[in-house]
Amino acid sequence: MASIYFHIPFCKRLCGYCDFYRSVKLKYIPEVVEAMHRELAAQQSFLRDKTIRTIYFGGGTPSLLAPSEIEKFVAQVREQFDCSQLEEVTIEVNPDDITPEYISELRKTSVNRVSMGVQSLDDGCLQFMGRRHSAEQACEAVRLLQAAGYNNISVDVIFGVEGFGAESLEGTLQGVLAMGVQHISAYHLTIEENTRFGRLLARGELHETEEERSEAEFLQVHNRLTCAGFEHYEVSNYAMKGYRSRHNSSYWRGVEYLGIGAGAHSYNGEMRRWCEQSIEEYIGGVEYGSETLSKRDKLNEYVMTSLRCAEGLSLEKVEGDFGAFERERLERESAKSSIAELLINDNGNLRIAPEKMLLSDLVIEALIEL
Repeated sequence: MASIYFHIPFCKRLCGYCDFYRSVKLKYIPEVVEAMHRELAAQQSFLRDKTIRTIYFGGGTPSLLAPSEIEKFVAQVREQFDCSQLEEVTIEVNPDDITPEYISELRKTSVNRVSMGVQSLDDGCLQFMGRRHSAEQACEAVRLLQAAGYNNISVDVIFGVEGFGAESLEGTLQGVLAMGVQHISAYHLTIEENTRFGRLLARGELHETEEERSEAEFLQVHNRLTCAGFEHYEVSNYAMKGYRSRHNSSYWRGVEYLGIGAGAHSYNGEMRRWCEQSIEEYIGGVEYGSETLSKRDKLNEYVMTSLRCAEGLSLEKVEGDFGAFERERLERESAKSSIAELLINDNGNLRIAPEKMLLSDLVIEALIEL
């Protein structure tokens, strides 16, 4: 099974924290869409596994495209690949793009999962982050989707925002739970250099959240959502039973995927490839950067992705794929005092307890092969 990702690199406004490739030059949308269709047609041979299980439209803001344009991409995938096992087609949306008219058209497409960038239900926090919707718009957008029959909805939440503490976060969590959605992605705010927040940080006008508070808010999210019946199945992801993101889970399991669009990445089991062009360059013809993964690269990727998930890594798989020496090394390193208290050896599976997953990077750094 494999996956296909479409990167729609357009936004009406740039959020202060986002470092994904995106552009506000909306006039280029038709040309970029046309170039993406050309790229998809040319990349049919990249995937070794031609059976597609999931399709994902991310960005940027895919909801800036008409639903009919989204369906044209799906139709082309169906023409070029085996979609007999296609289970999940996800689109990311912004709340203020969701109108009854938009949903009516969306229901005519293959999209069966919607991921909404809510981020907060505190209007002050939304304004601080540069979001273009209000808390009420987010709640109404979810209501409209549910009324139209969508029953696989995910919302994003951001915590660790300086100036908006536990009380603001609790209000957001309560409001999101009241929506009755099936999936919640909760991300700690990361301040990247090439963003507005990064520039404010460099000038001393913004401060990163203290580690102690970050841990407290992570636990606040974990406890609130798991007590409400959500499974904490990956560092930043929570799902009701049966509603894990199949697409994102495929990334963490090392499944092949083809990325289409400026800013998209691809992986076919042997090679990792990416497109870092501007939209103007992309329209003129696609160019890629790439790397062929060594055995060590593959081991490190397996350690990194599996330890971010509730199931952890299988020492038996490590031995089968990379040799007994690597299994012994991981067992030895995992027993060291610096990380031993964070790890559980569960019948040959090394995993991090979900409530301690905020420290997963510390464990991963200690276990990867340099």
